Amino acid sequence: MTTTPSFDGARGDLASGPVGAGGSPDTDERTTAVRALETEFGELFTHVRRLFTENANRLSPGLMPGSYKVFTTIARRGESTLSALAEALHSDKGQISRAVRELEELGLVRRTPDPADGRSSLLSPTPDGLERLRAVRAPRENSLLAALESWQVDDIRELTRLLHALSAAEAPE
Repeated sequence: MTTTPSFDGARGDLASGPVGAGGSPDTDERTTAVRALETEFGELFTHVRRLFTENANRLSPGLMPGSYKVFTTIARRGESTLSALAEALHSDKGQISRAVRELEELGLVRRTPDPADGRSSLLSPTPDGLERLRAVRAPRENSLLAALESWQVDDIRELTRLLHALSAAEAPE
């Protein structure tokens, strides 16, 4: 049995997955198409990493993109535990803890006791952190909308549906 790459949305990379036996023209065509898709994802990820780096520096000069991602995840969730963040971001608790400490020192995040578990803390964005994040995002807020302005709404919905299926490792319906 031969394998062809498949996208692992959680890790953001390609992994090998089984395809039918063969080396048939259909398999070769599929492999070529998947490799082209991998290239486009690579370009997209590079662009997103650059945007994260720029936004992190606008939020606080020298802030690492990983800490920015931790902060935006906390801001999106409203509040979260360190363990939940580590799980959501597929990172170890030590790395998340260091990022949270930095975010606290910058006044972007605060800790409060978790009423459900006295040994744990809830992390939440500060009002100042949310305001600074809004200011950072404002210049690019409509960039995706602008980039898709000439697209048909049905095409946007189809792309969304296909990306969801890919990230969930499901066949598109």
